[in-house]
Amino acid sequence: MSELTLQERGTAASVRLEWGLVALGIAALIAAPFFIYPIFVMKMLCFALFACAFNLLLGYTGLLSFGHATFFGGAAYFCAYAVKAWGWPPEAGILLGMGGAALLGLVMGFLAIRRQGIYFAMITLALAQMFYFFCVQAPFTEGEDGIQGVPRGILFGILDLNVTMNMYYVVLAIFLIGVFAIWRIVNSPFGMILRSIRENENRAISLGYSVGRYKLAAFVMSAALAGLAGATKAIVFQFATLTDVTWQMSGEVILMNLLGGIGTMVGPVVGAGLVVGLENTLATSGFPVTIATGLIFMVCVLIFRRGIVGEIYARWLGPAADGGDKG
Repeated sequence: MSELTLQERGTAASVRLEWGLVALGIAALIAAPFFIYPIFVMKMLCFALFACAFNLLLGYTGLLSFGHATFFGGAAYFCAYAVKAWGWPPEAGILLGMGGAALLGLVMGFLAIRRQGIYFAMITLALAQMFYFFCVQAPFTEGEDGIQGVPRGILFGILDLNVTMNMYYVVLAIFLIGVFAIWRIVNSPFGMILRSIRENENRAISLGYSVGRYKLAAFVMSAALAGLAGATKAIVFQFATLTDVTWQMSGEVILMNLLGGIGTMVGPVVGAGLVVGLENTLATSGFPVTIATGLIFMVCVLIFRRGIVGEIYARWLGPAADGGDKG
């Protein structure tokens, strides 16, 4: 009974800590464009949402995908083309990108979830490379030049997104909506089943759950939210290029999760901020960004084995923190 009480206290303390970090983060993001270059913060928010979407699959379902750049970059292409070539408003372009990413996720997930572990990861990588070469050859992507000069447009016919501050708070709203959606998924009965699959798939099967369907549903949801991030990025920066669909982008989002803390809501955001901030700082320094990122990753793996946020949970809350899931 005392052990159960200790676990409950640890879980409650973890939740309070998480909500405290969330409240501080939201307040900081609201004030950020008055102190930091807004375009940089918007880039960080897009990648943070991308990292959170990936964490839904890896952190809460236990599926490691090497192909999530397909959804991020694919949505960017779909949105950019619809807005520029067809004259769609930005909200319609973003929804198209999100829907296209969900469809890609359905196809890729249907083929990949039949395997487990490294085989699953390799299948997602292979399918992502196929999509990359499709983007190289497809006429609408404009090859290595990418789709340039995408108009930001007017959101719902009211809000001019060419005004930087308007664009910033729209991106912030999209980020918060996306993260809230992930939080609701994780803390729903569906999310509890995903965790049980992550912890012991055979036991979940023995309880009568259709594990394949739950995995596929999680894969599609993760893809759709990654697409939301990619489509938003296309509107913010007004272009979509091959960089967004490369395997390096898939590796980068994995790195963000490992640095921040897999299986936590705040961890991917912290990891994305660290990686994007490091790339922005070193972009003009002449020092290779990949080497610096690799060194920081090595240090974090040695010192913060659970990721930065995960280690904060463990050190501040002690063994009690392991009694509950850090959702």
